[in-house]
Amino acid sequence: MVAAPADIAADASWRDRDQGLLRFIACGSVDDGKSTLIGRLLHDTKALFEDQLADLAAESKAVGTQGEAIDFALLVDGLAAEREQGITIDVAYRFFATERRTFIVADAPGHEQYTRNMVTGASTADLAVILVDARKGVLTQTRRHSYLAQLLGIRQFVLAVNKMDLVDYDRATFDAIVADYRPFADGIGIGAVAALPISAFRGDTAVARSAAMPWYDGPTLIEHLEGVPLAADRDQARPFRLPVQGVSRPDLDFRGFAGLIAAGSVRPGDAVRVVPSGRTSTVARIVTADGDLDAAVAGQSVTLTLADAIDCSRGDVIAAAGDPPMAADQFEATVVWLAEEDLLPGRSYWLKLATQTVAATLQPPKYKVNVNTLDRLAARTLDLNAIGVATLATDRPLVFEPYADSRTLGGFILIDRLTNATVGAGMLNFALRRAQNVHRQPVEVGREVRAALKNQTPKVLWFTGISGAGKSTIANLVEKKLVRMNRHTFLLDGDNVRHGLNRDLGFTDADRIENIRRVGEVARLMADAGLIVITAFISPFRAERDLVRQMMAPGEFVEVHIDTPLADAERRDVKGLYAKARAGRLANFTGIDSPYEVPPAPEIRIDTTALDAEAAAERIVRYLIP
Repeated sequence: MVAAPADIAADASWRDRDQGLLRFIACGSVDDGKSTLIGRLLHDTKALFEDQLADLAAESKAVGTQGEAIDFALLVDGLAAEREQGITIDVAYRFFATERRTFIVADAPGHEQYTRNMVTGASTADLAVILVDARKGVLTQTRRHSYLAQLLGIRQFVLAVNKMDLVDYDRATFDAIVADYRPFADGIGIGAVAALPISAFRGDTAVARSAAMPWYDGPTLIEHLEGVPLAADRDQARPFRLPVQGVSRPDLDFRGFAGLIAAGSVRPGDAVRVVPSGRTSTVARIVTADGDLDAAVAGQSVTLTLADAIDCSRGDVIAAAGDPPMAADQFEATVVWLAEEDLLPGRSYWLKLATQTVAATLQPPKYKVNVNTLDRLAARTLDLNAIGVATLATDRPLVFEPYADSRTLGGFILIDRLTNATVGAGMLNFALRRAQNVHRQPVEVGREVRAALKNQTPKVLWFTGISGAGKSTIANLVEKKLVRMNRHTFLLDGDNVRHGLNRDLGFTDADRIENIRRVGEVARLMADAGLIVITAFISPFRAERDLVRQMMAPGEFVEVHIDTPLADAERRDVKGLYAKARAGRLANFTGIDSPYEVPPAPEIRIDTTALDAEAAAERIVRYLIP
């Protein structure tokens, strides 16, 4: 049974209007009629002006795909490429309203290559309309979009079997598609699914009932959308959460914390806790541009002032004092990979969750999911549009709630640190128990004391360059010169480390990343001991070199690029590695079939065509000890 919603009064308050707003997404496979359905809803709910109707009629004749008839898809497909190809590429949002409710609908592209755009649209939706072409039945993208929608927290689904006019409104066809979809929906955890036979092109069962299908006596699509319960009610019933977007300090007498209330409600006098610090206070005022409020609820943007002067900044979460969210730095997460380049386990990515931004690394996936069979498949990485479960670690505690409880504090995106491109989206499932049980042990003898005992300033000299550039030779000379000057040093050489600490690693991109991460951690510990650490590694990727730099104290990391032309390195080739790589007997060899990313601004650049090893070592020592 579909519950009928309360009518929205014409003079409703802001909160009442928000309770009458339903966000939904239309998704499914290519050419299942998503854009046409949305265009039909806009047309039949009188959401178009006369000039828009005139433009639609003219454009339908010029670029439409329906002959002389109106092509409703043109109302949504706004990009030139979309109109030329008759497909949806970008996610498009449209607003419309009936007498009973207002709506924002997202039109998701059906092509697999644009899955990232579908994820964007589904991340804010409360309901998904899954379209299926009655002639084709349930397809891979039907399952993929259903699975993604469920992963992204959508709990209300409509199965709209479209293009019923092209199968002569045959009930048996409709029943067969519903029977095919329901077991899959049950398998991925979708509860009740409302199944409707429609023709978006002709308007059957979209807004008005259809005389062509007397066998269907259920609600029309718009009647169903008007009656479903709203997520806003659930959010307001949960404990209070406000991720802090910024601190407002217009003068010395005012200090407020601004943000969008993600869940719950708040009043002046309520006890609150700032997470992750754990400090407590009470709410003094709820400030808005229109004046102070007596109360605020989920969905409102406000500025809170607190009774006590406590430390709170962007990324913190102000929460109900008696029921705060958790903070942890290790999680199990479900990840949807959205980049052309595969996930590199061990690489550091930016993770953005609510107003927090942290560095995060993923371990190799525990498994990835076959969206057709729901089988869990072994995987070492994730490729474009793959969905998998992996362990994720952040460089500092992250305030979170499981995604099943909170989209705001459980959903995140992953960003490439060099290109700033969004490469993945994910959902935190739970914090690992070890993240709660393992704590840093404070020590009383610090790095400053150790450095003072050695009468030197700790440094990490990070030699990088292609194989055969001369890194190890120059690094050895540098260490010898420093030892003669009574400096305390340690040399970490790439080949030597692979005989012990990293003997389990190969030379794939993922293994190279883990190799450098481990060496960076060892170098950091040695620098903490007060040593001058010298490392000689190809370290081909900028992201990992930057990661090691961030492990160190400011000014402690010195990048030394041993710059040698590839031809010169091949000519030296003492170990015969280049010859093997050229012959195809040595895979993933830097400079041949694996890239080397040149440091853009190293502290020291050694041009080996201009300096011999002795002169290069002398220059590096003089940089370190003028």
